Amino acid sequence: MTALPATRPATMRAVVFRRYGSPDVLELAELPVPAPAADQILVRVAASSVNPVDWHRLRGTPFLVRLTDGLTKPKNVGIGADVSGVVEAVGSDVTNVRPGDEVFGMGIRTWAELVLIKAEGVVRKPAGVSFEQAGAVGVAAVTALQGLRDHGHVGAGQRVLVHGAGGGVGSFAVQIAKSLGAEVTAATSSANLDLARALGADTVVDYATFDRAADPASFDVIFNAGGYLPLGAQRHALKAGGIGVLAGAGRNVSVPGLVGNLAAAMVLTRFGSRRFVSYLAHRTPEDLETLRSMLEAGSIRAVIDRRYALTEISDAVRYQETGHARGKVSVTVSDAAR
Repeated sequence: MTALPATRPATMRAVVFRRYGSPDVLELAELPVPAPAADQILVRVAASSVNPVDWHRLRGTPFLVRLTDGLTKPKNVGIGADVSGVVEAVGSDVTNVRPGDEVFGMGIRTWAELVLIKAEGVVRKPAGVSFEQAGAVGVAAVTALQGLRDHGHVGAGQRVLVHGAGGGVGSFAVQIAKSLGAEVTAATSSANLDLARALGADTVVDYATFDRAADPASFDVIFNAGGYLPLGAQRHALKAGGIGVLAGAGRNVSVPGLVGNLAAAMVLTRFGSRRFVSYLAHRTPEDLETLRSMLEAGSIRAVIDRRYALTEISDAVRYQETGHARGKVSVTVSDAAR
């Protein structure tokens, strides 16, 4: 392991939650500075962002979350998934980065001044991209990339609907679908129609009127960001042989509701001419490299709605949880983020 400089403080600030609940249970605690194992790196965090996965973990909802995080209280009190920053130290087996490199990616417990991440969880940040931009990519962009490319099999010339195009995942989905060569229709709130156009959507529609406005059998792929477009509306709008991709479970989903929706999707897939898939995004170094290339080429960018300091993390989560954020809610951990 690369030795930690003797001048580094013995403690750091990190956000923790010791019980499930609202954003009010988040605390800014003083914790020991960790040291990397052989396959880990220590990153001084510049920026992060808030994702639905964070407040689902915070609240322990839907209840399925607790099967892995702890039934009555969280087993892992750290929180946060997205990260950008500077490598401080590396383990003995790490070869892809070295101290001083600027990186971004995904980890756990990233709402902290310093975080340990497995080496495959980060890639080098493009020089022309800010820490704030890179720190808002991780979960949302990986979710959009894997949903469109791996599950929707989006290709050149296909017609793709991104429903929920104004949010974090949806705003990346519009850009990634365009980069895959699709003709993109973006459904979002009336307040976000101009944003969807600016992200490259060929057609924009207010999702409040989508059910009535959509032509039947119009789309090869529907990317349902947040899961708010009902199955019936998707079935109506998809072409025969089309694919409906469910990304996310919404704000107030219950276990029975989630199971019911998945069961209905399975039945429609089994006995119909359209396929419906749901998935959990997962971090891979290859996908992070793909996103790095897209960032560097300017094919994608993070839309930043609001910025919060680490000391304001409860307010950041509270705002993101409303579901009204345009793009991403950024968390600034150090001055380098700007």
